[in-house]
Amino acid sequence: MNATIAVIADGFQENLITCIKSIRAHTDIPIYIETSGKENKTLCEPLAEFANLTANWQKNKLGWGHSVNQLLGRINSKYVILMDPSTQFTGDAITPTIAKFAEGYKAVGWRGGLVNLEDGWRSTEDKGDGEVDVLFSYFMVFDREFMVAAGGANPSATYYRNADIEMSLVIRENGGKLLQIDLPLTQGRHHGYHDVNPEYRDKNSKKNYQRILERFRGREDILAPRR
Repeated sequence: MNATIAVIADGFQENLITCIKSIRAHTDIPIYIETSGKENKTLCEPLAEFANLTANWQKNKLGWGHSVNQLLGRINSKYVILMDPSTQFTGDAITPTIAKFAEGYKAVGWRGGLVNLEDGWRSTEDKGDGEVDVLFSYFMVFDREFMVAAGGANPSATYYRNADIEMSLVIRENGGKLLQIDLPLTQGRHHGYHDVNPEYRDKNSKKNYQRILERFRGREDILAPRR
C-alpha cells in the first residue's frame, strides 16, 4: 500500500505510544512522527521498539502548518494519512479509506462537515458520511502530490484548530472533492485542545478562522452540495 501515516505530536506526547500501538495492531505501513522540543529519551526508547517508524525531532517549535509542510516534503508515498496522537485504531481504517480515492476524491477522512452558510461561514455542521466541505486532522488522508500542488498547509497556522478547515477549503478551491466516512477509530483526550493555555488556544483559533473568512467566505462555488 503506497501510504504513510504522519503523526504530529507537538508538545503533547502522552497518548503517542498508545496511538502507535493501536496502529501497529492493524497495519505495518510506515509511520512518520513530527514533534517539537528537545529529544525525549524516555519517549525514544519505547518508540524504538516499533518497526518502520521514523521520529523527527525539531529543536524549535514549528507550529502546525510548518509541521504539515515538513511532512509533505519528507514523505514520498502517494497518500499521506495525517493523524493526531489522540486518535486510536480499533480496526483497519486504512484499506477502506484508500479505496475511496478510486472514486475521484482527493481527501478522505473520519470527521468533517459542511460550512454553515446561515451563520456566515462561522461554523461547520457534521452531516455524517458523504461529500463534505471540510475534514478534520484527527484522521485525514490526502493525495500528497495534489496537496503539494495546492500549496499545502498555511505556514501562518501555528495552532491546529481551524487550520485543517483552511487546508480542506484549499483542496476544494483547487477542484478536489472531500469525503467523510465512518471508520474503526476512537479518540482519547485531545491534549491539543483541552490541555493548552485557553488564551493561546482561543487567540490562535480565531486567527486561523479569520483567514478562512477573509479568503473563502462567499465562495459557495467551491463547496460540496448541501444536504
